[in-house]
Amino acid sequence: MAMSKTFADLAVGDAASITRIVTPDDLYVFAHVSGNRNPINLPEAMGSELRNPKRAPSMWLGSLFSAVLGNLLPGPGTLYQAQSLRFLARAFVGDELTVSVRVIEKRAPDEVVLQTRLLRGEDLLVDGTAEVIAPAERVEIPGRTLPGLTVALHRHVSRLLDAAKPLPPTPTAVVAPEDAASLQGPLDAMQQSLIRPILIGHAGKIRALAQQHQMDLDGIEIEDIESHDAAAARAVAMVHEGKAAAVMKGALHTDELLRHIVKSQGGLRIGGRISHVFIMDVPHRSDLVLVTDAAINIAPTLEDKVDIIQNAIELGIALGIPVPRVGVLAAVEVVNPRMQVTLDAAVLSKMAERGQIRGGVVDGPLALDNAMSLDAAKTKGIVSAVAGRADILVVPNIESGNILAKQLTYSAQAAGGGIVLGAKVPVLLTSRADDAASRLFSCVVAVLYEAWQRTGHSVVAPVQDS
Repeated sequence: MAMSKTFADLAVGDAASITRIVTPDDLYVFAHVSGNRNPINLPEAMGSELRNPKRAPSMWLGSLFSAVLGNLLPGPGTLYQAQSLRFLARAFVGDELTVSVRVIEKRAPDEVVLQTRLLRGEDLLVDGTAEVIAPAERVEIPGRTLPGLTVALHRHVSRLLDAAKPLPPTPTAVVAPEDAASLQGPLDAMQQSLIRPILIGHAGKIRALAQQHQMDLDGIEIEDIESHDAAAARAVAMVHEGKAAAVMKGALHTDELLRHIVKSQGGLRIGGRISHVFIMDVPHRSDLVLVTDAAINIAPTLEDKVDIIQNAIELGIALGIPVPRVGVLAAVEVVNPRMQVTLDAAVLSKMAERGQIRGGVVDGPLALDNAMSLDAAKTKGIVSAVAGRADILVVPNIESGNILAKQLTYSAQAAGGGIVLGAKVPVLLTSRADDAASRLFSCVVAVLYEAWQRTGHSVVAPVQDS
């Protein structure tokens, strides 16, 4: 509850203050609101001389005085007339600041002059004066919560990209890159030295597309194959010939590509079930979230789920999660004999305990809330190494997985990539609706997974606070 003071209520010497800790999100929100993108004030600034300064913009510091004036003294209904500021030192992320105002003069009929000071401990950072019009009558505003803001920082995308850059470019067969997004994605990945693309498709369409969108194809190998089916077959053949170490889907239907990946003679299967994983960089999550299977296995059996989980665990390890925590999702967190998915989850958990699923910790059934939220898990009394901190979410069927992955993308501002596992090489299975950034992220994941397949070691450092 906030109550303002009128001009008559105020006296020289009246004072008020607040404390505030500078956070990285403050700097990003200020950059968006003000339009000031000076890299010296952004935590993720590029360039070695400016990298990660975490310095608060001076005018953001100045804006904090309005919080005291508008909320406390004089309070709700106050109107700014003027503000002078002198910046004596800089503030940085993590600093605890004291923002104070003190009445130093009253000018009838309604103008008030206040000293404004901002300190870090005993250090004066900002000094100045504010001139305001005090409210004509007392205004009372009940306490209320503002709408929340999510700063969509995709820290894990950058982290994985940095880990992948030292690796040699992965020769990648790109099947039918015949629209702008499916051609731009591999070209962006090539510019980042992640892959060496081999374009397989209608050469005339590819070159015309590149010319239309000013894309540079110099030095890129193109195999002219007009049929999508034949292009997919050629990509698989390139893997067997040793010319390609990854396959990337372009502007063709998923089943056209997978038909050749999974065929018993000449395909790329290596024994287990092939499955798909969405890799999601969700803002404010301490590590990646992997969702499986949302693209290939429609209604997986218990036996299918064993392979789906094993594939996802191996990807998690490749991406720097030493012991992935796997949450097997259901609508409830208790075993219900009438709900087959809960029985499957319980069996899968026991199979992991007995070493039939290796490399991770598996628990279920878990509802989505208690798989993702420690508070929800504690509220429901769930004691588990997985509950509240799952790295991998195993969904009951393709519909629920597809909905979950797209909800994270469109409602939680997650950045996502997709990859098919269980084949001889990683298969980048992006949606035709995915933009070039999603395709680039899928390339990063594929390169890291291919390196893990080849060496048995992850090149990604684990997240310390995971």
